[in-house]
Amino acid sequence: MARYIGAKCKICRRESEKLFLRGSRCYTDKCAFTRRGYPPGSHGKVGRRKLTSYAIQLREKQKVKSIYGILERQFRKIFNDATRKAGNPGENLLIALEKRLDNVVYQLGIASSRTHARQLVRHGHILVNDKKMNIPSYMVKVDQVIKLVDAQKKNPLVKKALEERDPEKIVSWLKLNKEKITGTIVRSPKREDILMPIQENLIVELYSK
Repeated sequence: MARYIGAKCKICRRESEKLFLRGSRCYTDKCAFTRRGYPPGSHGKVGRRKLTSYAIQLREKQKVKSIYGILERQFRKIFNDATRKAGNPGENLLIALEKRLDNVVYQLGIASSRTHARQLVRHGHILVNDKKMNIPSYMVKVDQVIKLVDAQKKNPLVKKALEERDPEKIVSWLKLNKEKITGTIVRSPKREDILMPIQENLIVELYSK
């Protein structure tokens, strides 16, 4: 596990920007990017050659897939669905990614990272309107209530995640009851709610070719 987490830190340094792949740790001085904000390897500090427009677009897509932990097939499906909806397809894509159940569990602070949140969902530890939901890609809806099953409320990893998460970091479209470990979907997310360093227009351009 430590090796995998280290690999995620290298992704941030490779992209030369903080992607918050390690959850709450990324908000502290222990963040690998804060300590060493350049790509790994002996040539990390040396400038790289100029990338082509295609390479820049591809890297942006790979970056977003890494942030949300999604494979290509599923990512392409979400994008195709986003293009069928009214509005900006890039914004529709990001909003759909934000509404995934695993991301919501992470954003509420119940899990320390999206990987941890995905694990909680898959193991049946998350309830949506009091019904067990073990599908990480489930799209939450307004007024739905997300709960952690009682058996997991004393889980040390969950307790640590809730203690470390800054209440101000919880997005405004979600509301958390920290004592009951229950979250409510107040409204649908908007583009301005997504503060990650993402240029969704590059992804749209990539898939439009």
